[in-house]
Amino acid sequence: MTVQTPLLISGLNEIASQYSAVLCDVWGVLHNGVAAIPGAHEALTAFRQETGGKVVLITNAPRPAPEIREQLARLGVADTAYDDIVTSGDVTQELLAGQVGKSMYHIGPDRDLPLYDGMGLSFSGDTDAEVVSCTGLFNDESETPDDYRDQLAALVKRGVPMICANPDIVVERGDKLIWCAGALARLYEDLGGTVSILGKPHAPIYDAAQRRLAKLAGEPVDPTKILAIGDGLPTDIRGAVSQDLDVLFITAGIHASDFGPTDAPDEALVRRRLLEEGLRARAAIPRLVW
Repeated sequence: MTVQTPLLISGLNEIASQYSAVLCDVWGVLHNGVAAIPGAHEALTAFRQETGGKVVLITNAPRPAPEIREQLARLGVADTAYDDIVTSGDVTQELLAGQVGKSMYHIGPDRDLPLYDGMGLSFSGDTDAEVVSCTGLFNDESETPDDYRDQLAALVKRGVPMICANPDIVVERGDKLIWCAGALARLYEDLGGTVSILGKPHAPIYDAAQRRLAKLAGEPVDPTKILAIGDGLPTDIRGAVSQDLDVLFITAGIHASDFGPTDAPDEALVRRRLLEEGLRARAAIPRLVW
């Protein structure tokens, strides 16, 4: 009779010794958009201090890494928790660099404008745009993707390509879910538009993160010794699995309502959902703790 290894663990310390590096999601794992999640950054700090392992934060935030570092400090996430940060904004900048000379229409809040600093890009309204760069909704507190349907349909009709700087569909902000750029990108594709996305679950951001790990370690890190931590099945988990990385699935994030009590998820429900999605996890835990 085959005995199934338990999926749920009580803390990162149970499996930490098996890994020399961690790629950790940010929003939904380290903070909820309002404040640091208790125990999470302490767990990464303990991993670094007790195992000597390296930690690179890997986030679909559409802003450059220095902006995220400042945000983490404001929210109470200690910088002892990580060695470096790789953002979707970082890898998207490489694609945006090829758009110099074209008129670009930006969809997203002003807080994302640092993404374009110093790039020499030219901006226009939607009716004149040759390319659309989407970092989110203009007002993610009150708008939904459907509010953009007519505008996006007009852009698609003109054959304007979209560059999406944040593949996330939704994230938690406090106790509510808010729409992200990925939701607009999905609608754009549904309408027949062309979309380029470089963040999770796509390979470029993982390639960048593993190059960063190699630089920190002084040599390439064996992928079997890298643990990816995240809460989003279509982004964090799918992306890590596609790169053949082990995964620690945080169940109390955006999918919390699918697994029973938030602090005591039903392992059978977690396993069934992973199977339905064609995904796998080395382990699962409600929230990241040591």
